[in-house]
Amino acid sequence: MKGLIASAALYGAVSASLYGESDLNHSCVLQDPVWSCSAKAQPGLVDTCCSETFGGMFLSTQLWNTYTGLESEGQLLPAKSWGLHGLWPDFCNGSYTQYCDFDRQYDPAPAPNTTTGDASGIPVPPYKGPSIETFLHPFGKFDLLSWMNKYWINQHAPSKDLWAHEFSKHATCYSTFDTPCYGPKAVPHSDVVEFFETTIAYFRRHPTYDWLAAAGITPSNKTTYTLDQIQWPLTKASGAVPYLGCTGPRFNETKAGKGSLDAGYTVLSEVYYYFHALGRPQDMKVRPVDADAVGSDTTCAHSRGAVWYYERTKGSEAEV
Repeated sequence: MKGLIASAALYGAVSASLYGESDLNHSCVLQDPVWSCSAKAQPGLVDTCCSETFGGMFLSTQLWNTYTGLESEGQLLPAKSWGLHGLWPDFCNGSYTQYCDFDRQYDPAPAPNTTTGDASGIPVPPYKGPSIETFLHPFGKFDLLSWMNKYWINQHAPSKDLWAHEFSKHATCYSTFDTPCYGPKAVPHSDVVEFFETTIAYFRRHPTYDWLAAAGITPSNKTTYTLDQIQWPLTKASGAVPYLGCTGPRFNETKAGKGSLDAGYTVLSEVYYYFHALGRPQDMKVRPVDADAVGSDTTCAHSRGAVWYYERTKGSEAEV
């Protein structure tokens, strides 16, 4: 995730509630929603359960992996689709915090393993209880689990660990997913179900593979692309410039880029769609935001034909 990590301790990182508010009287139908990151999106001015006040710059994030490392266990990547990564609540300046509520820490391997991502933060204790996937069973959400096992896929570890990581690291840092928002008699793990459903809804709203394919951009081990060829169709379809992340060698370290000043990376691996939300992000009323409004819009090389959008490894993709 991009951006500087704000001091988690400053924001009550390990408390059971971000603001210590009551679990009564959060009837959002009675509230006038405000835009996240607006002047009115502050505790004391709005109900923090009804308009996001803790984060406010949201990122719907996706991954393009070419293998999982657990193919032998049946963990495969979705055909003709990017993979879901998460839904992140950055602060309005692009920085962020993480693991904001240890009472809802279900990540068996926290990473980074402190609330600030470095030695200055509070250590995040690994979770040792029942797997987060079991939280969905009492709700009868087996169709949701089936979808998650197809599209929300981890690499080098079980997918359920990624789901636990995304909830624990990010969902706990939203005011609108905060514990008091669910009332005094909340069904345990209602917040987990709602976060998963909301994250999936934004992923489905951004069909990256289809948008690129419609522009003639498809995975290839033979053809390279220029960054603009990839970024423009996604900008046109989503309404704002997304962040594109690349890994692999830097362009000026490759044979094709020898002597170039372009030090961008050359293997396409992720995309972030930025937006503000009106009221709760759960309600899907959003305004797209250009990624470069809060930082860089890419780590990829800009040179002509510098970016690889590789095919999935044979045997790593689920059959259509």
